[in-house]
Amino acid sequence: MAVLLATGIALFTTAGLRAQAPPPPEAPFREAASKQPLAKELKDAAIRLPLAMLLGSVLALRPRRKGLPPRSLAVIETQVILAVVGAVVMLVVGASLARAFGIVGVAGLIRYRSKINDPKDAVVMLSALAVGLAAGSGLYALSAFSTLFLTAALGVLEAFEPRVRVFELSVKLADKTAELKPKIEEVLRRYGCTYEIRTVSESEVSYVVTAPYAIKTDRAAKALVALEPEGKGAVEWKEVLKKEPK
Repeated sequence: MAVLLATGIALFTTAGLRAQAPPPPEAPFREAASKQPLAKELKDAAIRLPLAMLLGSVLALRPRRKGLPPRSLAVIETQVILAVVGAVVMLVVGASLARAFGIVGVAGLIRYRSKINDPKDAVVMLSALAVGLAAGSGLYALSAFSTLFLTAALGVLEAFEPRVRVFELSVKLADKTAELKPKIEEVLRRYGCTYEIRTVSESEVSYVVTAPYAIKTDRAAKALVALEPEGKGAVEWKEVLKKEPK
């Protein structure tokens, strides 16, 4: 009897709640309501991410005063992308204090101890963290758009990087190599190379040379040998291949 009474009360209460509930919305309105957050995510991201990149570029490419050391291209690119990463993180946080504390907690767990030669590698790690936070927060449109935008931004920035090759250069020009050292370096500059002297002796000079990727080493070698009047010289270009980190 108690079970039947409880069941009757439950059914009566449910029927009353259904009677008081407003009628279900029309299907088109329901679809529009479900699409509104997605559209807002994309609209905010489409405005804020390019703006962040523009403002970051203004700071990173600010005029350099004379006498100051030149800025590294990799560092400039990193500064630009960091501005975009900051915008992505703020879009993820929004007005949610819980998300803000979550991001701080996740950032505190990161301990990357491997040596990073290119600053962009570090900022790509931050970018991956930012889009992962967006996806984990359920902001699927923002995470997808941010990934595409950051990939495109890195592609554009890296297109301005000069492609180079590194060589160990040894020049032997009879007994006049040391005297011809200024002319050797003039030839290297003419071919767009930067260099660092390793050893200098009366008969040999060796350098570490950073050359344009498309350099014709045979032509450069002929130009170096031509510095010796009798043409008795030897030039060796040995390309230094970068080792992949283990």
